[in-house]
Amino acid sequence: MEPLISRIDHVSIAVRDYEKAERFFRTVLGVIPGAVAEDPVMKYVWQIFSLGDMSRLELMKATGKGSFLENFLAERGGGVHHITLQTPDIKRARNVLEQNGIPYFGYNGYTDAYWKELFIHPRDAFGVLIQIAEFHAPDWLSDEVNLPPGKRWEIDRTNDGIRLNLAHPGGGRMRLEFTQDDVKNLIADLDKNL
Repeated sequence: MEPLISRIDHVSIAVRDYEKAERFFRTVLGVIPGAVAEDPVMKYVWQIFSLGDMSRLELMKATGKGSFLENFLAERGGGVHHITLQTPDIKRARNVLEQNGIPYFGYNGYTDAYWKELFIHPRDAFGVLIQIAEFHAPDWLSDEVNLPPGKRWEIDRTNDGIRLNLAHPGGGRMRLEFTQDDVKNLIADLDKNL
């Protein structure tokens, strides 16, 4: 059976000074911006940023009085707000929580939704707000970090061998460096196993 949780998708950080935070993460740490959206009902903006091969974070800021981030920012001034875990099946995740007596809230499991989610309150998850979500990760990332649609790998020549870029099911790409000897050994292993 497929695991309930595929991976940690991102860590979400709530900030007061969004421009300063974005500048820090982009200029100092070199993050690559991805999807961004504003939610006028919950009064906040979020943006996904990619780091390295497959790590991500999300920056969130309140956009007005009554934002769902208001209390968090007033009490803490900002910081890690929640972690998002990717699941291949939100209904199964919900059932597992129910079978284990773990309360959840904010369930969104519409059949036509491109993002399905639920949350576990920090009091039920050892002090951490957990978002469990079902989605297609590449949809939320910059084209700069994804391989083109339908491509599962790309190969680039290096001075000493090749760089193999693999499309990761969680979005983004994984890069592996191979020397010429590594490539020969890989080909031999593939031939033995085909």
